[in-house]
Amino acid sequence: MEKAATVEAYIAGFPPQVQDILELVRATVKASAPGVLELIAYAMPAYKMNGHPLVYFAAFRTHIGFYATPTGHEAFAEDLSRYKQGKGSVQFPLAEPMPLDLIARIVKFRVQENLAKSK
Repeated sequence: MEKAATVEAYIAGFPPQVQDILELVRATVKASAPGVLELIAYAMPAYKMNGHPLVYFAAFRTHIGFYATPTGHEAFAEDLSRYKQGKGSVQFPLAEPMPLDLIARIVKFRVQENLAKSK
């Protein structure tokens, strides 16, 4: 897959059923962080607020990788415990419904962290 220059191009590079899931995750992030800056960073959709990273996500063969920096994962450790994780990442299986409510809560938490950094 070529590196995408936009989030739209990134999403368009996947099969339709994965595109639908990526669009749901994207919409959830944007609704949870109004005015967030959307870009491509590290070859994946990325979101920044007040110049600070908020969250990233990426599609893989069997899961959506979600990256909320270590603090977003630490704050929701119990909720995320059922998912496979790495340092600063969590894998949401494509074969299961996306936990959009959990994603929204994590994004809102990260928004509050970023707002506190800007004060």
